[in-house]
Amino acid sequence: MSKHTHETSDEMATLAEDARALMAATADMAGEKVGEARKRLSAALESAKDRAVRGAKAVDEAVHEHPYQAIAIGVGAGAIIGYLLARRCASNRG
Repeated sequence: MSKHTHETSDEMATLAEDARALMAATADMAGEKVGEARKRLSAALESAKDRAVRGAKAVDEAVHEHPYQAIAIGVGAGAIIGYLLARRCASNRG
């Protein structure tokens, strides 16, 4: 896997760890609504983690399969963003 894929995975792991800590902190809180919210949070975290990992793997594979197209897209996007920022800076000066 690429560095970006590992970083995304690490960030998702940190988010999941924080959510689990929140769930542990609220474990002693009674109530049907709290229990239901904890279940939904757990399911949402698992779903988001799975989607993020699948997306990162798909992007990694696509870049490996088409490296020159990926470079061209990156350069094109950078050029457009640079142009727009330059226009914005120029209009703020004048």
